[in-house]
Amino acid sequence: MARPCALALLAAAPVLAQHPEMVLIPEGAFQMGRAHSLPDDGLEWVPHLLRDDRPVRTVVLDAFEIDEHEVTNREYAEFVESGEAVKAPFYWPGGSPPPGRSDDPVANVTWDEADAYCRWRGKRLPTEAEWEKACRGGLAEGKYPWGDEDATGELAHFDSVKGPKAVCTYEKNGYGLCDMAGNVWEWTADWYDRHYYGDGPSEHPAGPAEGRYRVLRGGSWADVPKFLTCAHRSYARPQERSPNLGIRCARNPDR
Repeated sequence: MARPCALALLAAAPVLAQHPEMVLIPEGAFQMGRAHSLPDDGLEWVPHLLRDDRPVRTVVLDAFEIDEHEVTNREYAEFVESGEAVKAPFYWPGGSPPPGRSDDPVANVTWDEADAYCRWRGKRLPTEAEWEKACRGGLAEGKYPWGDEDATGELAHFDSVKGPKAVCTYEKNGYGLCDMAGNVWEWTADWYDRHYYGDGPSEHPAGPAEGRYRVLRGGSWADVPKFLTCAHRSYARPQERSPNLGIRCARNPDR
């Protein structure tokens, strides 16, 4: 499969994490934000439309680990069975994952439920900056986890009416991560602020101290390509439940 040769590859291969289901993302700087243009950029009457992912800025992060794939129904069922979960997702018949869908990403979980699941696993939700660096897969630039190549059904699961697919159905990105574009949106730890790229710190940004919405990343099975880019920012109320909204956890490496 062709890959854009003009993109600088910052990490040639995935790095072994301390947890086998996770990938270690190396410390260092990366370019965060949208470098490509959109047709809406010229609309003066809605000055903030799809521009909350600018300006592009250099962001420095410590090393962190992030799940290879989105949390599956099978994994979330262990949380439910432990008694720590408030309740099973409402679409599970009889409180168990739907037959044949155990390897699909869990969905219809609120931010609090996603946060509780990650903490139960000894992990946490990734920050927005961590998520974007992981999505880029070591590419210095590029719209998607694989580069600038247009999104197709061979690269990601999107623009569908059939719901999510089993995790890791598609090729991994340069860090060895599955489904960073499409399948389900993923909660992050950050509160949403549309001005944060201009006002936030350049080292270890953790998002605003408070807010009304939490940041979502990655797009989903129901979305069109412009929502699947590594830089695209979306948001939802922490209480939101949606059939295209799921979880990916992160953690700090053991010292």
